[in-house]
Amino acid sequence: MTDFGMRLDRTALPFCEGSLAPNRSLADLTWLQAGGPAEWLFQPANTEDLACFLRHLDPQIPVFVMGVGSNLIVRDGGIKGVVIRLGRSFSNLEFGNRQIVAGAFALGARVATKAAESGLELTYLRTIPGTVGGAVKMNAGCYGVYTADVVKEVKVVTRQGETRTINRRQLGFDYRRSRLPEGSVVIEVLFECNAEHPVVLAENMARQLRHRNATQPTRVRTAGSTFRNPAGHSSSGYLGEDHSMKAWKLIEDSGMRGATRGNAQMSAKHANFLVNTGGTTATELELLGEEVREAVRLKTGIMLEWELVRIGERSCRHRKSK
Repeated sequence: MTDFGMRLDRTALPFCEGSLAPNRSLADLTWLQAGGPAEWLFQPANTEDLACFLRHLDPQIPVFVMGVGSNLIVRDGGIKGVVIRLGRSFSNLEFGNRQIVAGAFALGARVATKAAESGLELTYLRTIPGTVGGAVKMNAGCYGVYTADVVKEVKVVTRQGETRTINRRQLGFDYRRSRLPEGSVVIEVLFECNAEHPVVLAENMARQLRHRNATQPTRVRTAGSTFRNPAGHSSSGYLGEDHSMKAWKLIEDSGMRGATRGNAQMSAKHANFLVNTGGTTATELELLGEEVREAVRLKTGIMLEWELVRIGERSCRHRKSK
């Protein structure tokens, strides 16, 4: 593991009420259970603590915001600067007239379940790993529904420490993307939902879970879809999936289903899932992913785009790798 030493001393960081830990390993905070440390990991006590910290943080110090690490590869050399990870104080849920206010750290699966119990339709979130803040950032979606379809507005703390409310149109949603202000931290999401009978919603989620468990590797160390499906324009106007092409099918047709590099593997159950079979490194995972991309390019002429977020420094042994 990288030791950042005294590169960024504690005295260079503002006072905070929350937790601030140096050289904190992030492997145990990611679903892939691999990768390096954060130079500093900041877990704010509340919104005021987060805003104050960012307001007084040197603007030259890089900041990275992570959720529960469900779609993340932290490279083995670790992340310079400050990694911000919200906690339970950002997991609030409030229900109104066809509206839900969710703290950004609330898990999408929990929000979907609680919404269904209240007769509100957010079932698409039930099988998407991660937090609702991450769902906004990545415009997460499945079964033909995207986060862009149900979000009314989000509340963020900017890199300058100001609290702002941003409406759906300002978020600039595209396929697996949104245009949040650089360095901002989503703290709350307002959803607008259709109403439906709770029994119907519960049945829909049970069906989705059965399908996921039958087709995806759910009991291993993975992080959801590795690559985006090739994109086209959706009926809503933003970029959506081109349903004629699926990343898993392109990978399978290129002979890379089940491919391995060290202890990293492309799942034999679903070809678009990277798996840590035990003791792999972030480097092995990323290099296997690049081998898959090249195999697909040579076979089909299509260069797949990463859906997993890759962040941080490569280890000394692999600094020349692309």
